Amino acid sequence: MRNIDVIILGAGAAGLFCASLAGKRGLNTLVLDNGKKLGRKILMSGGGRCNFTNMYADHSNYLSTNPHFCKSALARYTQWDFISLVSKYQIPYHEKTLGQLFCDNSAQDIVDMLQNECNLPNVSIKLRSEITHVEKINNEYIVTVNGSQVSARSLVVATGGLSMPGLGATPFGYRLAEQFGHTIVPTRAALVPFTLHKPLLETLQVLSGVSVPATVTSACGVVFKENILFTHRGLSGPAILQISNYWQPGEYVSINLLPETSVREFLTNEKQHRPNQSLKNTLATLLPKRLLDVLQQLGQLPDCPLKQLNHPQIEALDNLLHYWQVQPNGTEGYRTAEVTLGGVDTHEISSKTMESLKAPGLYFIGEVMDVTGWLGGYNFQWAWSSASACAESLPASQNS
Repeated sequence: MRNIDVIILGAGAAGLFCASLAGKRGLNTLVLDNGKKLGRKILMSGGGRCNFTNMYADHSNYLSTNPHFCKSALARYTQWDFISLVSKYQIPYHEKTLGQLFCDNSAQDIVDMLQNECNLPNVSIKLRSEITHVEKINNEYIVTVNGSQVSARSLVVATGGLSMPGLGATPFGYRLAEQFGHTIVPTRAALVPFTLHKPLLETLQVLSGVSVPATVTSACGVVFKENILFTHRGLSGPAILQISNYWQPGEYVSINLLPETSVREFLTNEKQHRPNQSLKNTLATLLPKRLLDVLQQLGQLPDCPLKQLNHPQIEALDNLLHYWQVQPNGTEGYRTAEVTLGGVDTHEISSKTMESLKAPGLYFIGEVMDVTGWLGGYNFQWAWSSASACAESLPASQNS
């Protein structure tokens, strides 16, 4: 490779996509990654099938202290652009729910596609790259990697967040940003299961593996309607992962276990037509029996026939099943979190180019920034969109 035009740190979704687009522009591009293989988070995402985008991706599906920041990049490289690329490679895919697109076969299809897109004479990918130092001298970024130095006018940080440290996640990108004068919005695990306080956890552990369609509401009023899943540590499932982005320690979440049914009307009607049927067996037509056993154990479900239910008891059951209040103990943390909330403050980055407003020639893409998408392919779409915005704005090659 001749003089390097751009060094990209990170061979994940954003880094690889940016490298492919930069390469197509004729830029001599070097990708450095500390791992042993490409796209480690891509490979395990979506249960190994990679939820690579969402048909309904829009700026409103993202959290950031600078909520308008993601608009420009998402509008210029959309989900339909990436779907077109996937279709070009004839990768079979399907919609699962709510616009979520998954590979039919394996996430490896997406990694292979990105690798093939990077298969250009002016793009080089170096794995097992340990970066020990980065500095800027004059207009060049000098990176010390595996004891040697490489330099380029443009340096792109695509190192991701802190989620899934087992896959090599580190705070390297945040430290690098701080080195060049950037502010880091405090980070925490996002799209992550809840843990529960011991008394409730011990009671609910028998429900491990039980899934229930529900509506979950945060203390700030954000609502998600998807399944919840009881686990041996607490609560998970799509609705819980979504609401975790909006939860603060100490807050309660409200869970509607029967969002499609008025418990009050249902029990009043059943009491009239089946007065001798037990309350538990009646509700078992709507909810898993194991869950009802637990509610009975907690003393929240009377053990009686319907005819013995009075109006206040029906009201109490309606309130319990539609507004079950749960106070999480915490979350499972970065180990199982899908993404990281917070990151490099986007008030200090150009929304059009992804270039630092503090250090010319320094760019940030993907999860390392304070932009976090909902569950369902939104974070991958941000990787593609931010990488595209960056790649098209990189200065032309010095060698042309």
